[in-house]
Amino acid sequence: MQAASASSLDAARFPDVLAAALRIWEQQRVDDGVFSMALPLQGVDPLEQLPLLEATHPFRFLWDGAPGLCLAASGRCHHLDLAGPKRFELAQRFSDATLARLIDASPHAPAQARSRVLLAFSFFSHPNEQQRQAQLPAETTPAVQAVLPRWQLSRHGRQGWLRIHGLAHQSGDVRDLVETLWAMHQRLQAPTASANPQHWQGPIGAVTTNVPWQQCYAPALEQGIELVNRGDLHKLVLAVRQSIALRDTLNPLPLLSRLRHEQAGSCRFLWQRSAADAFFGASPERLLSLRGGQLRSDALAGTAGQGDSGEALLQSDKDRREHELVVQAITEHLQQQGLSPRRPRRPQLARHGHLVHLHTPITAAASGHQPLTLAGALHPTPAVAGLPRREAMTWLRSLEPFERGGYAAPVGWIDSAGDAELRVAIRCGHARGHRLDLTAGAGLVRGSLAEKELQEVALKLAVLADQLDLRSGGRQRTQTPVH
Repeated sequence: MQAASASSLDAARFPDVLAAALRIWEQQRVDDGVFSMALPLQGVDPLEQLPLLEATHPFRFLWDGAPGLCLAASGRCHHLDLAGPKRFELAQRFSDATLARLIDASPHAPAQARSRVLLAFSFFSHPNEQQRQAQLPAETTPAVQAVLPRWQLSRHGRQGWLRIHGLAHQSGDVRDLVETLWAMHQRLQAPTASANPQHWQGPIGAVTTNVPWQQCYAPALEQGIELVNRGDLHKLVLAVRQSIALRDTLNPLPLLSRLRHEQAGSCRFLWQRSAADAFFGASPERLLSLRGGQLRSDALAGTAGQGDSGEALLQSDKDRREHELVVQAITEHLQQQGLSPRRPRRPQLARHGHLVHLHTPITAAASGHQPLTLAGALHPTPAVAGLPRREAMTWLRSLEPFERGGYAAPVGWIDSAGDAELRVAIRCGHARGHRLDLTAGAGLVRGSLAEKELQEVALKLAVLADQLDLRSGGRQRTQTPVH
C-alpha cells in the first residue's frame, strides 16, 4: 500500500486497505510468517498514547528522543530472554531471523515506521551467584531481552505511524489483524482523557529512613580510590544504589514526561515487563547508532553540576584524563572490529538538565557490520566500568553490594533495514512493586577525592529523585542502602 496521509484514511477506505494487505500477503506468504502493517497518524504523542495501546501481554516500551524519534510499543509478538557470553551474537541472530520473516503490507512507510526489535541488556552477562541467591526470581534481570512488539506507535516531527505485528497462517488471520489495526487507529485519532498525563497519577509518597546512601558507599569508595592511586586500575566507575519505598506502585510515564523538559538533551526510555516491574531513565550517552552504514558512538565522562558553566571541566587535568581514557578505549574497540573511527581533537561541553559533561562524538563508516556485534565490542565502556576492563569488572563484583541489572547496560532497538540505536542506561531507576531503586556512579582515577565523587553521585541520583520530590510536594527521600 502506498504511503497515505492520515486525513485520507477514513472508514470508506477500509476495503481498499484490506484488499492491499491480502494481496501482499498472498504474494509473500511463508510458513510461520509474521504479518505487519502500518497506518499514518497525525498529531499523536507516543508517550501520552502508550496507555491506549492495549495488548494481551503487559510488556511496554518507550523510546523518547523527541524532538527526534519517539517510539511507544506494547505486547509481545515474538521474544527472547537468555544469559551467557554470546548474548550479543544470539540477540543479533534473533533480530535478523525475526525481521526476515516479516510480511510487510506497508512497504513504502518511512524509516521511522519500520518494524523494530526492541532490546534491553543487563550489565553483566551472568548474575553474581551470591547476589542472585539473595534476590527473588522476579528481581533477576535477564542478560538480554529482545522483543518484537505487538503494537508500535512512532513519531518523528509531526508525522506518526501505528504498526501491528501478528502471526498469520491464513487469510482470515490477515483480515483480523487489519481490522484490529484499523480499530486502534480510529481510537488513537480520538484519544480519551486517560491519555492526558495530568490524569495519570497523583502525588508519589515515599517512606523515609535515617540511613543515608553515603554510609554504604563510603567504604567501597575509599577502596576504589586506593586501587587507582596505587596503579592497580587506571579507572574504576563505582556505583551506589538508593532505594525508595513507595506508598503506591509507580507509574513512570508522568515522570518521563517531565524529564522530556528537564533532560531535553537525553533520550528517555522505559522497559516495563509488567505493571509492577518498570526500568526507566533519561540517558545522555549513546553507545552506538547505525544509520545507513554510518556509526556514531559518544564518549561522555567528566561531570559538573548546577551553576557551573563547565569551563572548569575543560581545564581540569583529572577530568580530561578520565575523559580521554574513554575516548581511547572506544576508538581502540572499533579499530579491533576493522573500522577507522574519527574523533574531534578536543572534547565539547554537553548540557543535560543541571549537569554538564565532557563529550566527544566518535564516528566511522560501518557498512556491512552488524550493530550488535559492535555493541558487544563496546560494552561496557570505561565511562561505566573502568580500565583495564576485565580487572575493573572483577572489582565491581567485589565492591558493589548489589546486582547492577540493567544499570549502565545497552537499551534500544534494531530495525528491519539494519539501522539501530543503543543507549547506555544511566540516570535510571527500577521500580518493582512498592520499591524504587535509583543507581548512579562516578569515575575514579588517580587524584580523585572522595568528597568530590560523593557530590557527583548525589547530582546524578537527583536527576530522578528530584522528579519524585516534585510529585510529593516535599523532599521526602528514602536513603536506605541496598545490601
